[in-house]
Amino acid sequence: MNINSGKGNLKIRATTASEALPISNLKIVVSTIVDNYKIIFFDGVTDSSGMITNLSLPAPVIDADNLIVPNTITYEIEAGYLDDNITRKFNINMYDGICAVQNITLIPSSKRDDVYGS
Repeated sequence: MNINSGKGNLKIRATTASEALPISNLKIVVSTIVDNYKIIFFDGVTDSSGMITNLSLPAPVIDADNLIVPNTITYEIEAGYLDDNITRKFNINMYDGICAVQNITLIPSSKRDDVYGS
């Protein structure tokens, strides 16, 4: 937190069926590696709209003199159904003062009974 005293916001949108249907109760874990330790910043599930909104994550403060490459931190997003051991992983770079959106599209779990058309 001392090194990354800025804040970036993350929004996650989980869908299936070519982005036509939201995936509710999808397990999401957001983490990063700090000094060889995995630090978890969020562990929860998507809402009924398939969203997780306004996750405020530490990010490096933007240096106004750095006009070539802005400072960033990479977070890992793990997404998977609660009743399944299979997860997909996504990496996202976060920047100070920026809202990033991670779209996640998964095939419906055959174990779920709340899938559209069931």
